[in-house]
Amino acid sequence: MPDVKRQKVGLRERKKIKTRAAIQQNAIRLFREQGYQATTVEQIAEAAEISPSTFFRYFATKEAVVLEDDYDPFLIEAYRKQPPELSPIQALRNAVREGFSLIPEEERSGIWERVSMAMSIPELRAAEIQQITRTGEMVADIIAERLGCSPGELKIRALVGAFLGVVISTQIYYFEHPEREFIDILDESLALLEAGFQQ
Repeated sequence: MPDVKRQKVGLRERKKIKTRAAIQQNAIRLFREQGYQATTVEQIAEAAEISPSTFFRYFATKEAVVLEDDYDPFLIEAYRKQPPELSPIQALRNAVREGFSLIPEEERSGIWERVSMAMSIPELRAAEIQQITRTGEMVADIIAERLGCSPGELKIRALVGAFLGVVISTQIYYFEHPEREFIDILDESLALLEAGFQQ
């Protein structure tokens, strides 16, 4: 009986993931074809073959379709598995690379397209700042947990701020140099941060 229950939960979760992906893919396609402003939640729902109320069960706002993903748990899990002797930045470098490797190849182009939209559409920029702030809080929590201190301490805030700045700068650099791999640019940038930009 427990096995049947676990199987049902698994199927239900897979259906949720599939529905969420369909909403996001159709939304991005519509934004690309007719513009972000001109696209409504109702149009996205129709394209994804769901009701508008179902849309809002998966995404609180239209902005969230572009800004949200399910990959933060990959980073958290990978960071917590890093050897304790590594510095916080070394652990972040390893965790980012390992977490990125868990994202299916076919989903990566969609990530870059969403990031590009978030950076280029004025209506999304303010929401992107809020999203970055939430990501910063998550990173602060896992670093503080590793170091056995409070996430509100200045050294944690400074490190997280530097990390987020590197991520944003890497995104900008990547769109200027699409011939390179994003994860390689990010790793190189984090190595510079780790070295104190003395190179």
